[in-house]
Amino acid sequence: MTTSKADLVDGPSAVKSASDLAFTGLAEQASMLVAGVTTSVELTRLALEKAEASQPVLNAFKCLRAEEALREAEEADRRLAAGETAPLLGVPTAIKDDLDVTGLPTAFGCEGDFSVATADSPPVAALRRAGAVLIGKTNTPELGQWPFTEGPAFGATRNPWDTERTPGGSSGGAAAAIASGVIAAALGSDGAGSIRIPAAWTDLVGIKPQRGRVPTERELFHGLTVVGPLARTVADAALLLDVAAGTRPPFQSAAPREPGRARIWPST
Repeated sequence: MTTSKADLVDGPSAVKSASDLAFTGLAEQASMLVAGVTTSVELTRLALEKAEASQPVLNAFKCLRAEEALREAEEADRRLAAGETAPLLGVPTAIKDDLDVTGLPTAFGCEGDFSVATADSPPVAALRRAGAVLIGKTNTPELGQWPFTEGPAFGATRNPWDTERTPGGSSGGAAAAIASGVIAAALGSDGAGSIRIPAAWTDLVGIKPQRGRVPTERELFHGLTVVGPLARTVADAALLLDVAAGTRPPFQSAAPREPGRARIWPST
């Protein structure tokens, strides 16, 4: 499934169809929810429906948490109606299968039986504090060690732009979900290209932050791997990074700024 800039809407009031709604951005969805243009239940139900419909082809998700996500969306709508605010209140997103989500196993893309997590990883907890609705966990190759996303545990994840090709790895499940319009942005992880490769191969924005920017507990591969965002725009990637890092919005506020002029000098 592909989209062009002509398919995208300019603002909340322009949204008229499920297709338009699916390809709105992270910040735009948050604004639409505050404005009452849509509801978290509507956004979450659409994300779950698209995830389920695309799963036989794209295989982006390890698991979906449909009932839990819809309950979280209902609670988000109640909070919004009461006038509460949070950066991502009611916005659906997803987590790569190398971070703990309470009640789900963390398998790192491997086969086998794994105990369910009893607590959220710090970046996941940060998303919850920001009000995000977690619809599921996205696929990753075994231990995140490959630049493609496939393995004996789940098969192969496919690229929405060309389903004969891979979306890259190891955050390929997240990339496929975003590029196909299931969600607007998601958390991945990167040690040697695991965010940047899928972003490049699916026409997304991916950021590998510096070590320590996004706090983790039970460091991923002794700190070699860091957690970061994938999104369809720089501004949305910056917003998700700010939320996951638990910082004020320096990245989000800097994202719309025009780049400075390049100064090129001859080498002598």
